[in-house]
Amino acid sequence: MSSTVDTDTASGVAGWSPWTRIAFRFCVVYFGLYCLLLAMIPFALLGPLSRSLHGFIGPWGVTSLLNPVTRWVGTTVFGVDAVLRQDSGAGDQTAVWVQVFCILVVAVAAAAVWTVLDRRSCYPRLLAWFTLFLRVCLGVQMVGFGFAKVIPTQMPAPSLAQLLQPYGDLSPASVLWLQVGSSYPYEMALGAVEVVAGLLLFVPRTAVLGAVTSLVSTAQILLLNMTFDIPEKLLAAHLLLISLVLLAPYLPRLADVLVLQRKCEPLTQPALFADDRKNRIAVWIQVALGIWIALGGGYDRWVVWQEQYGAASPKSELYGIWNVRDFIVDGQPVPPLITDERRWQRLIFDDPEQATYQRMNGELVPAHADFRPNGQLELATIDGKTGPQPPFATLTSERPTPDRLLLRGRLQDQTVVITLERMDLNSFTLRSRGFHWVQDYPYFR
Repeated sequence: MSSTVDTDTASGVAGWSPWTRIAFRFCVVYFGLYCLLLAMIPFALLGPLSRSLHGFIGPWGVTSLLNPVTRWVGTTVFGVDAVLRQDSGAGDQTAVWVQVFCILVVAVAAAAVWTVLDRRSCYPRLLAWFTLFLRVCLGVQMVGFGFAKVIPTQMPAPSLAQLLQPYGDLSPASVLWLQVGSSYPYEMALGAVEVVAGLLLFVPRTAVLGAVTSLVSTAQILLLNMTFDIPEKLLAAHLLLISLVLLAPYLPRLADVLVLQRKCEPLTQPALFADDRKNRIAVWIQVALGIWIALGGGYDRWVVWQEQYGAASPKSELYGIWNVRDFIVDGQPVPPLITDERRWQRLIFDDPEQATYQRMNGELVPAHADFRPNGQLELATIDGKTGPQPPFATLTSERPTPDRLLLRGRLQDQTVVITLERMDLNSFTLRSRGFHWVQDYPYFR
């Protein structure tokens, strides 16, 4: 061990303080495990090939393999059922919190053992590779997040049913999602900043700038997640911490330039190799990796946009919001009373296999819509736990005019005839207001 210390000193590498060495050892283990196990970085490194493996690997990838451990720890230590809900995209699940706790315990123990057994005063080569590892991990996440907004699939525009939902009934998360999704230029600008921050991290010369931009961006993401209750607080907090770890060696010099207005030495990245030629090759590999990741993120989001949100994406045969004009049950007209539980106020068709009917009291009820030949339409209750339900409505649709719809058939074992008129979607101010350079008065509604 002493010969190693002597070698470091002789090579001109200054020794680190004890607390710096302990912090570095902890960070190597903790962030290494977190990025590999919970952030799904290996999956993202496949670039454009990752999309073909979505169904095979599953949405949670390696994270799901930790289920036996986290379930035992959750039950034994915290008294909770810490099973990963793989049908959920929430990153703040109980299982994920328990997994982070496990990683924290392992990192503390590993750092302690490492400190006892290893007496080296610094780790210049490991620092270089660990810095590269964190840059790639953070860059992958920033590029992925960014392209989900540049090609606005993360926060799509409000659906037709959401246009009818009272603002006070929205959750804080929906308020944020719909607010950003209501302005694609704003969403795309947010995403462009994240993409640029991520790509800068793949170029050693611009890595510090990328880390600074990522720090600001992830701080905003974490703030939004905390204040609007978005279930990705853990991931956002870790990305912010990674940004800080990457910037930690440069903070004094950044303070010299930005605060004290002093000269500082170049903000260079630690060298991966002792050979300059190898380092130059490594730079080009990093740049190529960044391009590969960008192609993967852009391609994946473009496919999602084309399939789900683009102008050519499939829509319902009866797309639109239909206001009920007449509602006849067993030959008797039903007046539009707010207390009537049978009568509908509106019927909304948006996605190809979905419908939403609005009761007279304003409640929006989603349903599965099955369009059959000869104008037949079946509506069934949506129940994700028990699977498809028997249809509660079997109707025949007729379109006397493009904006008029006539439905006949059975609804809850009663004969119905429903006459509907299509609503002009531009009657919603959110869709029709547009942009104005000149405004003599603020326009709030």
